[in-house]
Order: sequence, then C-alpha cells, then structure tokens
Amino acid sequence: MEKTLEQVTMRRVALRLVPFLCLLYTIAFIDRINVGFAALSMSADLGLSPTAFGFGAGLFFIGYFLFEVPSNLILERVGARRWIARVMITWGLLST
Repeated sequence: MEKTLEQVTMRRVALRLVPFLCLLYTIAFIDRINVGFAALSMSADLGLSPTAFGFGAGLFFIGYFLFEVPSNLILERVGARRWIARVMITWGLLST
C-alpha cells in the first residue's frame, strides 16, 4: 500500500504541530487558572468585591480578544515560528 504525498505531508505536519499546540493550550489553560487562584487571596487583600474582581478579569480576557487581530497580522508578516516563539517567551517572562 503506497501512501500519497498528501498523506505523508499531513502525517508529518500532525507529528510536528499537535504536540506543540498541546503545549500552547496547556500554557494558556494554566494562565487562565491563575486568575481563579489569584481571586482567592487577592480580592481580600485589595478589598475587591466579587463583581469588581470579575470586571477586572473580564478586562484581562478582553485584551486577548482585542490584540488577536493585530497579532495575526504580524504573524503573517514575520512568520509563525518566530511570532509564536516571541509570544511564548514574552508570556513566560511576564508570568515569572
């Protein structure tokens, strides 16, 4: 049974991209969970009501939405490899 070029290409793409995308998804998931953990002590320390904390968290996620289009435009210009690496390094440094 001979594989077509398309099947070979799709297999190679899947083997390279799927683990990387799983890593990115895990990092994004951990980033969102951190907001929930922060609510446990930060709300009391800052005197925020649950409504105020929810509003702040909502603004944080609106930032994701607003910067997605410009980020994708830059990604198209500089290439996915460089841009995704830049995003991961920046978030890692900011999270640390």
